[in-house]
Amino acid sequence: MSTATEQWKKWEGRIVDGRFPLRQWLGESDHSAVFLTERGGKDAQRAAIKLIPLENSARENAGSEVLRLWAEAAKLSHPNLLRIFEFGRSQIDETQFLYVVMEYADENLAEILPLRPLTPAEATEMLRPAAEALDAIHHAGFTHGRIKPSNIMAVDNKLKIAVDALSKNGDGAPTRASSLYDAPEVKTTGTSPAADIWSLGVTLVAVLTQHEPKLNAGGAATVTVPEAIPQPLREIALQSLQADPHRRASAADILSRLRAPAQQLRTARKIEAIAEDAPRVHSNRWVVFAVVAAAVLLLVFLVAKFTGHQPAVPAEESAAATSPAVVPQTQSPAPFSENKKSPQKGAVRGSVLQQVMPDVSRSAQNTITGRVKVGVQVSVDSSGSVIQAKLISPGPSKYFANKALAAARRWKFNPPQVDGEAVASEWVLRFQLGRASTQVFPTETKP
Repeated sequence: MSTATEQWKKWEGRIVDGRFPLRQWLGESDHSAVFLTERGGKDAQRAAIKLIPLENSARENAGSEVLRLWAEAAKLSHPNLLRIFEFGRSQIDETQFLYVVMEYADENLAEILPLRPLTPAEATEMLRPAAEALDAIHHAGFTHGRIKPSNIMAVDNKLKIAVDALSKNGDGAPTRASSLYDAPEVKTTGTSPAADIWSLGVTLVAVLTQHEPKLNAGGAATVTVPEAIPQPLREIALQSLQADPHRRASAADILSRLRAPAQQLRTARKIEAIAEDAPRVHSNRWVVFAVVAAAVLLLVFLVAKFTGHQPAVPAEESAAATSPAVVPQTQSPAPFSENKKSPQKGAVRGSVLQQVMPDVSRSAQNTITGRVKVGVQVSVDSSGSVIQAKLISPGPSKYFANKALAAARRWKFNPPQVDGEAVASEWVLRFQLGRASTQVFPTETKP
């Protein structure tokens, strides 16, 4: 554990501005730390609080600008933007800092990617609300500047992006270390809506391949988008990763491309419905039906021509981060809807033989507000027994995390088979603990 992390963790239990207890350290960056906190009185609501130290007069002057931006960002209203509740200045011991209290996110996309890539359908359901949120930000005169998997979050199974680091269009280059998610021009011209689209394009390739794309050698900053990415996602990535910011797609362009296949499909269905509902008394009506059928075939041909040879990604599915109230035990809710992968040829997927729920005391369960989510990865041998378990998403409470980990070690599985032979496997168990009940959603991730 680094010295900075140890220093932050020492603040657990302290109170910010006399109102916000620092319940648990959640993470840090090079200039800030995030804690679990509570807001409200009797019916306390979980929230996240970010602390940004003010180390010198220059930072203190900059702090006034940050507070002003937070005040403007707090006025933004969109279902896919993380809400800002309160903000201000405070001090613990000798350290002065800014703080901002935001919605608490259950998890972020960066926690899912080490386990598996998103399917094309899941990536589509990630892309749509992210583009809608960016469109709202850009129309309000802001740029985001930090679009990447770790900043794409799930709040009660709804995708949201944070707004605590917004900047105004035309602001200078950021002082933080740059990454591939930053557009090539950001170092010289600063953030912009076009730079946000570059970041979204890198994110899209990363979530589909589990790897960030690499810049190609040469003068122009170009990126190779794998041909295996299906349409329209590949075309969206290509248009988002143009070296020239003036040639990049906008958030509205991305949304239009995502809507196009669905609109074409609805048109085809409408034509088919008209044909089916039409009376069939006179023989010349069959001529009309033939014309309609020809129109449908022509439409299908045009869709195939303009969307490439790969199958189009479905665009009319459930909301990006909405999970059903009851999920079959072979599925796992991520920040995005889960599509079960088909087994490889000659392979049979494993299944759960025995599941064990966390042994949580009633008094501890009564302290839960909403849901406590804990993710555990288990390694299973060819006999179906758990040989190793580790936390991948501990949630806000060490108590509940340890209870879930202990329960996961006692699970039993019917092992998957490859060519008739039982093989080892890996599973992710996502526990959701509530005041009234506990649910668990297992997903086989290997083989």
